[in-house]
Amino acid sequence: MPPRLEAARGDITAETVDAVVNAANSALAPGGGVCGAIFAAAGPELDRACRVLPGCETGDAVATPGFGLPARFVIHAVGPVWHGGNAGEPEQLASAYRRALAVADEVGARRVAFPAISTGIYGYPLDEATAIAVRTARETPTDVELVRFVCFDDATLAAYERELGAAEA
Repeated sequence: MPPRLEAARGDITAETVDAVVNAANSALAPGGGVCGAIFAAAGPELDRACRVLPGCETGDAVATPGFGLPARFVIHAVGPVWHGGNAGEPEQLASAYRRALAVADEVGARRVAFPAISTGIYGYPLDEATAIAVRTARETPTDVELVRFVCFDDATLAAYERELGAAEA
C-alpha cells in the first residue's frame, strides 16, 4: 500500500516525524537553505557525524541520527543541479526520492518529512520537481506510511497541492 501523501507549509526542522529528509550536497556539508536550517537545528553533532561519512552521490541518500531535531533521523538525499533537463536530472531527482524512502525503510521510519529537493539553489524548476516527487513517492514500494512534503513558502505549497490534487483525480 502506498504511503499517505500530504503537503503543508512549515519548518521542516520542527516536524515531529520519524525522519526528516535533508536536501543535501554530495559532501554532506552544512549548506544554505533547508540544509543549513537542518544542520543549525540539529546542532554540531550532525556536522561531526557527516564529516566521518564518505559523502553521497547525486541520486543517493544516507541516514544519520537527528540529534537536536524532534525527528530521530536525518536522511540526507542528494538531488541534482539543474542543467536544463537533458543531463539526467529527472532520473537523478527520482532516484534521490526513491533512495530516501529506501533508507527510511532501513532505519524503520514510518513518517517522513521531505523538502522540495533541488528546487532552491540547485535551480530545479518547481513544477517539474514537484511532479517527480509526488509520482516517485506514490510509485515506490515502501513501508513508510506518511510522506509529508513540508513547504517553505506559499508558492511551493501551491505546487504540491496542485500536484497532489491532480494525482488523485
